[in-house]
Amino acid sequence: MKTFSAKKEEMQRQWFIVDATDMTLGRLATRVANVLRGKNKPIFTPHVDTGDFVIVINAEKVRLTGNKLEKKEFYRYSGYPGGLKTIPLKKVMDKKPEFLIMHAVKGMLPKNILGRKQIKKLKIFAGPNHKHQAQCPKPLSTGYHL
Repeated sequence: MKTFSAKKEEMQRQWFIVDATDMTLGRLATRVANVLRGKNKPIFTPHVDTGDFVIVINAEKVRLTGNKLEKKEFYRYSGYPGGLKTIPLKKVMDKKPEFLIMHAVKGMLPKNILGRKQIKKLKIFAGPNHKHQAQCPKPLSTGYHL
């Protein structure tokens, strides 16, 4: 009996859609990261991109627990003295709500070439409309009820 190893030429990718309305950010990001990696498939191979495409809509309506909306900050450093910028989460949500989900999912993917390939299969939209109707995405069950 030989060990099965998936090959990228044999992969058939599906498209899934997730509505982020009132979903907890971390739970949503975990489920999406697992689908992007292909961990939901029996043919999962860690060194091969076996994942599917995921479309996330209504990113602006994602739910955050605790005081994160008021207290969490993102940091950016230019590399120069005095170049540290802090941006509150509330301002990020108002300006670019897609960044929050992208940031959470990206942290759950591998930090190498494979992870950079997998994050490109994630499509995030702030509102309910998206431009991937031609792919006929199926709804993705998130695995928990609100």
